[in-house]
Amino acid sequence: MEHLDQLAASLRALPPSCGPVRLIAVDGHAGSGKSTFAARLAAALGGAPVLHLDDLATHEELFAWTGRLREQVTGPLSRGESARYAAYDWTLRRFGPARPLGPAPVVLVEGVGAGRAAVRPDLAQLFWMDLGARESWARGRRRDGPAQAEFWDGWTAAETRHFAADPSRPYADLLVRQRQEGYKWRPGPSVTARPDHFVTLRHRLPPPSETA
Repeated sequence: MEHLDQLAASLRALPPSCGPVRLIAVDGHAGSGKSTFAARLAAALGGAPVLHLDDLATHEELFAWTGRLREQVTGPLSRGESARYAAYDWTLRRFGPARPLGPAPVVLVEGVGAGRAAVRPDLAQLFWMDLGARESWARGRRRDGPAQAEFWDGWTAAETRHFAADPSRPYADLLVRQRQEGYKWRPGPSVTARPDHFVTLRHRLPPPSETA
């Protein structure tokens, strides 16, 4: 956990990006380990709130959730208010009761497309789970089993279209890779493309890591 603690400390030191909140996105292909990493990072942050974008998407609108995110979450947070969002029930195919999400110092938002163009202006940092699409999707299919095969067929096509039109990885501040134990990370394209990236790295990011 030591290196995740270092990462957590670097996030707390960032300037707020969405009202008083430092909004951190964890993006990547479906099955790449976003939820697990976000949960462990949230724990290192002392229990930071985590918004799962699966709660805002629907069967019919896999990626058309930006309006709900803005109206229910980032809009209120940008004003220093508590957010309330209705979570989608993927079994009942309808939205459930509203859930609170307070303007904590650091809030994590995880899900495919968390670093899309419409969201990036509100982000303090964007992390990309650096696992290829085919390997990620294979992991996801194994996790969900054959009963979800038809859904995965539709999902992979939709995800491919989304990232072709609105990629996230080129804008990532950190590329994160899950290991058998812990994580390793390195600066992302958004950082290494900057002419002052050495200064930026020293002040804003922990050093590349081999374990968590």
